Amino acid sequence: MNPVTLIGAGNMGGAMAANLLERGWVVEVCDIDPARVHSLASKGAVALSIPAQAAINSVAFIVCVVDAAQTETVLFGEHGLHRMLQPGHTVLLCPTISPLDVESFARRLAALGVFTVDAPMSGGPARALDGSMSLMLACADPVYDQQAGLLHALSGNIFRISDTPGDGARTKLVNNLLAGINLVGAAEVLALATRLGLDAGRTLDVIEQSSGQSWIGSDRMRRAIAGDYAPRAHVTLLEKDTRLALEAARAAGFDGPLGARASQVFVDAHQAGMAGLDDAAIFKYLAGR
Repeated sequence: MNPVTLIGAGNMGGAMAANLLERGWVVEVCDIDPARVHSLASKGAVALSIPAQAAINSVAFIVCVVDAAQTETVLFGEHGLHRMLQPGHTVLLCPTISPLDVESFARRLAALGVFTVDAPMSGGPARALDGSMSLMLACADPVYDQQAGLLHALSGNIFRISDTPGDGARTKLVNNLLAGINLVGAAEVLALATRLGLDAGRTLDVIEQSSGQSWIGSDRMRRAIAGDYAPRAHVTLLEKDTRLALEAARAAGFDGPLGARASQVFVDAHQAGMAGLDDAAIFKYLAGR
């Protein structure tokens, strides 16, 4: 079996690599943190020092870093993939970045004869590990058909958005803006419940079986009630994602009532020293106000 190359072995990328290894894929891994690479190498992954060392016969090159600046470095930096990419290769772009950045990367890769799959993901590390996370795909049909085996190994929950890279990013930003709004809302009402003298766990029990329920609210507030703020998804991630969503909204001439306020809460929590905590810490921030 030809290898799959994965660049960026953080919480999501590392879980994706582990999932592929468990399913019998040959996986090359590269990350700026050697400990992450070593951990996956101990499970059978092939360790790379720089992206340009990737095998020329790789099935696909998965970019799973944090933002557009890191994506630029991975693709077109001094030791980037551009040094070895060949016509007919395929790059999967998994970071949450702006649609305009996705379109720009896709154009530059197309100039090399390389196909782009706009493939933002959602669901968290646990679902990336078991292959049940969501993938929002925007790519040409022949590219999808060629990569179907890999894509279905990564995700049992694939959404075909369109054949135009950039539309996956737009869908992800819409989703994550709602996730941010829901998380801030859940944290606010749990903080209010404790201020009213209610038991937070019992209140969340009621919410989870009533009209106020949301997946992210339940997931994060259960951690918050337990005092567990170990980072699975840092505060800075939804801070970035909601900012990008608002930028896309402004570009489209749309001004909603909730997005900007929710986004500001992540900025405020960051400035309050919670940037390195799990985004469940929004509860901690609001409860302390």
